[in-house]
Amino acid sequence: MGPNETENRSQRGLENGQSPWADDDEGPEPSYTDSPLMQVRSATPDTQRRRLPLPVWMRESSKSFHWKWVPLPVRNTARFVASWSKGPDPPQIQKIIPICPSIQEAPIRLVNRYLPTTKHKALLLAFVLFSWTLTFSLTLHHSATSGEIEGYGTPQNIWCGASYWAKGNGCGLDGNNCRPFDNATFAFRCPANCGRTKILNPHAVGDQEINYRSLVIGGRKDDSLTLPASEPIYRADSFICQAAIHAGVISHEKGGCGVVALAGKHDIFPSTTYNGIESIGFDSSFPKSFTFLSDLSSHCGAKDLQWPLLAITVIFTALLSIFCSSPAVFFTSVFPMLFIHVSIVSDPPNLYGYPSLSSLAIGRFLPAAFVSYVIYRYCVKRQLSGLTAQVEKTILWLGGAWIGSLNNYTFDFIPIQRLTPHDLSAQPGARLALVIVVLLIFTIALGQIWYLRLEGRFPRYLALYATMGGFLILCITIPQLNLRIHHYVLALLLLPGTGIQTRPSLLYQGILIGLFINGIARWGFDSIMQTPESLRGGDSQLDSLLPNITAPIVGAANITFAWAFPPASYDGLSVLVNDVERHRWYEGEGEAQFTWDRKGDRREYFRFGYMSGSNAADYTKAGVWEEDGSWRTMKPGPSR
Repeated sequence: MGPNETENRSQRGLENGQSPWADDDEGPEPSYTDSPLMQVRSATPDTQRRRLPLPVWMRESSKSFHWKWVPLPVRNTARFVASWSKGPDPPQIQKIIPICPSIQEAPIRLVNRYLPTTKHKALLLAFVLFSWTLTFSLTLHHSATSGEIEGYGTPQNIWCGASYWAKGNGCGLDGNNCRPFDNATFAFRCPANCGRTKILNPHAVGDQEINYRSLVIGGRKDDSLTLPASEPIYRADSFICQAAIHAGVISHEKGGCGVVALAGKHDIFPSTTYNGIESIGFDSSFPKSFTFLSDLSSHCGAKDLQWPLLAITVIFTALLSIFCSSPAVFFTSVFPMLFIHVSIVSDPPNLYGYPSLSSLAIGRFLPAAFVSYVIYRYCVKRQLSGLTAQVEKTILWLGGAWIGSLNNYTFDFIPIQRLTPHDLSAQPGARLALVIVVLLIFTIALGQIWYLRLEGRFPRYLALYATMGGFLILCITIPQLNLRIHHYVLALLLLPGTGIQTRPSLLYQGILIGLFINGIARWGFDSIMQTPESLRGGDSQLDSLLPNITAPIVGAANITFAWAFPPASYDGLSVLVNDVERHRWYEGEGEAQFTWDRKGDRREYFRFGYMSGSNAADYTKAGVWEEDGSWRTMKPGPSR
């Protein structure tokens, strides 16, 4: 063999990824383009092979390399990351080894010993589900039908935010749409935990703007230790159930019933604190108010049996978790039980009566059941298959599911109501809480990434989440619509990363399943793309144009306002006096002015807003006509 032939053969060998010295009759050598290692024929007689690192210059000069323009350090880093993400070979499949296996596996052995056939186990499962349905239904029926107030009949169920008055000009001119103002009674019944209800959009009370707190205006006038307390009087736009808690008629923990009586026009609503609720003060008059008839709630006997119902469902789901070893049977049994409990008991929609709640729950459950199958197929089945740690499953997975399902209690301390820029900037502590939550999720994600890498599944999940991220970015770019991450959307985004059989993943998956159940049972499959108006709610500020009110003419007993004609998109103007609409003006219906006669020596609050037909836009903030006759100009900005 000549030197030229040897050189050519060497070059061909390098180009083909083979050893340049391999003989044709010895078969092909392993490819060097797939590995940075080089196989060299040993010179020893036994011809044992050994692997040596392939030099960098040989790897980089290969024609199969197409990234010569990328700097070498970047290429080396990319190779390391790609190799690291594939995980170990062979993959290390995670498996939970039970703590005290003899104790945790005892329920499974007990069931298999006394119920050896599938038929026997199916009959036991049917008996457990029937027992839960019967116990739950009877307790719920007793809670719904018990209680009657003599002379006033059966109390009517109301939700925690029910009131006698609508915001803005919702009650019409002089409040005529919200009559009667007095001489009427109403027997009501409130659920438990109404003290936690908050308003989520700014609400004007005189010149005050309140938000993220209870809505109770007024209370007892006499708050001293020497004088007997008078009957509490509340402004008509107060939440009835919260006012009843404030007055001591019902309790926050158990709810209850009572009789509310309309008290007509009232002056001066003091700010007081009773039973954990601080009321709002209002130092002027309002045409409609209410009080509570004393010594009647004790004859009602109605209590919200929310906590006994919770105990019933927790016990039955725990029994299923401990004695059921089949992931499919366990999940398909527990999921509807949690869904029914949330939609009817722990966090029901704002509807009156159990028939309406049941109808809505059934309508939401059917599509949720289809989604739950996908969740089980790709997340829950991988997590629970072969798991024999029954106690740990009950504590971590089922306990996490209850934590997520009851997130209106368990996560209520987090000061984030909605993930909108307005709420995050307006609600105290919301930004800090969001940062903490994001850091916590990021820390948990790092741990899940490590386990996915060990199982060799990280590249696939990275591609999945890259696709999800691209879709969310695409949604953000859609004009005139805002992306909103609901409870159920957050759960669906994070659940794929919990399909690993580790103890942390058990807890994470249970919490996310509970969040999905709570989100659908309470709010339904709400759209992830919403207009700014629907995102903020129907009673939110609209960021509309505000009227330009000229300086008023103040007389001895009256005050006169004037304004310019509204822009083209509006045809009228509404005037609120003490938060009640007292005047409507439309183009072509007289002069653009309004005169108000003072009726007493109290402060008067005036707000002005454009109208389109009978619909009012945002109002100005309140200007104040003081007791001494001076005028305090309204501050800039809208109000509702």
